[in-house]
Amino acid sequence: MTTYAVGDLQGCLKPLKCLLEGVNFDPAKDKLWLAGDLVNRGPQSLETLRFLYAMRESVTCVLGNHDLHLLAVSQNVERLKKSDTLQEILDAPDRTDLLDWLRQQKLMHFDASRNLAMVHAGIAPQWTIEKALKRAAEVEEVLRDDSRLKEFLDGMYGNEPSVWNSELSGVTRLRVITNYFTRMRFCTADGTLDLKSKEGLDTAPPGYQPWFSHKQRKSLGTKIIFGHWAALEGKCSEPDLYPLDTGCVWGGALTLMNIDNAKLHRCECREE
Repeated sequence: MTTYAVGDLQGCLKPLKCLLEGVNFDPAKDKLWLAGDLVNRGPQSLETLRFLYAMRESVTCVLGNHDLHLLAVSQNVERLKKSDTLQEILDAPDRTDLLDWLRQQKLMHFDASRNLAMVHAGIAPQWTIEKALKRAAEVEEVLRDDSRLKEFLDGMYGNEPSVWNSELSGVTRLRVITNYFTRMRFCTADGTLDLKSKEGLDTAPPGYQPWFSHKQRKSLGTKIIFGHWAALEGKCSEPDLYPLDTGCVWGGALTLMNIDNAKLHRCECREE
């Protein structure tokens, strides 16, 4: 059995199939980890979800901001943007099965035997792995609760509060947790977020650094797979970090990694 991890798909199914064929992936024995943003902006969002759902027993997935946006749009179609490629999913006869499966996915996955975590964007520098898992579980619980789902999805949008505080409650608390796991790039040492800067490492606002660059980051020593930050182009000088978003939907590449030997496989995505 081999376990692979792949970066942001964003509805780019052809490159994923190319990569899986290249490593002779067999869902009967191999496993696939997905670092979030399965859908949106690419040409095959519906087909991508169907493909993953069909082999769901072999899949471990964390949710990205675009996946959560899909869930929000499914509850309130007025949130659909002109640039979204989600309408096919909303109109699909199997949408309920696909969206219910998506709701069951995690914000953070941790494999203790490998000391390896996977998130979409990052882990707040002030959180240990144990605390991060507890915070992720708060959001995961709400996503699976029919009575609380719509309130959370309607309230998750926004950049405030910009820093975690254990006294936060309700949707406000869930929003900042969600922003750390699915939108974070730059922050200060205490975890204050800047959610406007989206380019490379040299574009950090004064006083801010990439979330993984803080020397006192409490998740140091744990290997972390993440996506979300295409401008990194899959490069990170910090040890034990594996950025897998290589901008497939922007004409870059889709990257697949063997998580036990860190061997990378790339499929160029110019057609996407």
